[in-house]
Amino acid sequence: MSVAAKSPLRWIPSLYFVQGLQFFVVNRIAAFMLKNMGMDNEVITRWLGVIGMAWGVKWLWSPFLEMVRSKKRIVVAMQYLSAAGLGAMALALQLPVWFAAAIGLLFLLAYASATHDIACDGLYMGALDSKQQATFAGWQGAFFNASKFLILGGLLVLAGKLETGMGVANAWTTIFGLLAVLLVGLASYNAYALPAAPNAQLGQLTLAGTWRLLLDVVVDLLRKPGIWMALLFILLFRLGEAQTQTVGPLFLIEPRAKGGLGLTTEQIGGVYGTAGTLAFLVGSILGGYFTAWLGLRRALPGLIVAMAVPSAVFYYLSVALPDDLIRIGIAVAIENFTWGFGFVGVILFIMQVIAPGKFQTAHYAIGSGVMAIGLSVPTSFSGDIQRALGYQDFFLWTLVCGLPALLLLFVLPLWRKPAPAAVAA
Repeated sequence: MSVAAKSPLRWIPSLYFVQGLQFFVVNRIAAFMLKNMGMDNEVITRWLGVIGMAWGVKWLWSPFLEMVRSKKRIVVAMQYLSAAGLGAMALALQLPVWFAAAIGLLFLLAYASATHDIACDGLYMGALDSKQQATFAGWQGAFFNASKFLILGGLLVLAGKLETGMGVANAWTTIFGLLAVLLVGLASYNAYALPAAPNAQLGQLTLAGTWRLLLDVVVDLLRKPGIWMALLFILLFRLGEAQTQTVGPLFLIEPRAKGGLGLTTEQIGGVYGTAGTLAFLVGSILGGYFTAWLGLRRALPGLIVAMAVPSAVFYYLSVALPDDLIRIGIAVAIENFTWGFGFVGVILFIMQVIAPGKFQTAHYAIGSGVMAIGLSVPTSFSGDIQRALGYQDFFLWTLVCGLPALLLLFVLPLWRKPAPAAVAA
């Protein structure tokens, strides 16, 4: 079936659900697993920050993926590879050297996910025109992050129940086994549902030709007007949110004697899986339509402010230390609504400001790689800052970290190059 014959909503949800599943296994589920198996916040955030650099350097091999006949082949292959990695993780947690094995497998999962991202986003941009990209950006972001809340709201609740009955290691072995089975099923569906059109011929199918292509990609990007300011903006966009989203869940599970809320694994899963799920989905979809309505330039200030609200919410929680799940659930709902609403801004900024041109897919990969660096670097030092400041002052610090992107917006030269004719990817 041709790209045009397939409705975007037939394949966008499953495609971006898997993209989110791969990402959040490494960047969220792994944190809870390591925390419950006795690791400190500093160790968790430092390793997750280093592993997260996979998304920051993925642009280095993005031109090589342009040489593959179809992005669909890469997408499906990486999904099956990730499923195998999740199955191996389930077994690794039973080993005496479980920590080293788990870190190694998290590296494998991260690089498979980063490679998947390049082909996945190239497929999205190649199959949709610029208006459709904006219209479906909310759905894209919603299903990307819906995987997080299905995992946290479903599998994390199950993990909490299993931990009390079979122990932490056995519980997480079960969870990773279930994730492997789920991903096999989704990969099989995507092998059928995704558009399958050939790539444009962008260069010679040789190593030397591909390296020349990589150089051309970088040079072409750096020639774009205002590119350094735009890349700095991407780095700063998530400076506060990156730290909040890493330490915030650890704060929820931290014992009250250490300044946290002392929630159980099951309670955290319940909060994120109910109020958090619905709020994020609504916020993400509305953020996409809001940006399509106003246009990126006029929408960005509101989107940046929205990204700072989660830090304010966690600051409130760290001061008030509520002990009832209703208040905590309302706070988590506000956090996730505003995060989902604002997150659309950086995705569309990369898609409509950085990516357009001859090397659309590769430039999007570089832009999203810069965004990943803006996530992984703050993640890596967030645990050390939290340890030094305590939870209250830490969340106040992350709130202040949202200001640079807002101030930069006043001097940011926004441009909008017309996107080239859609190329199947």
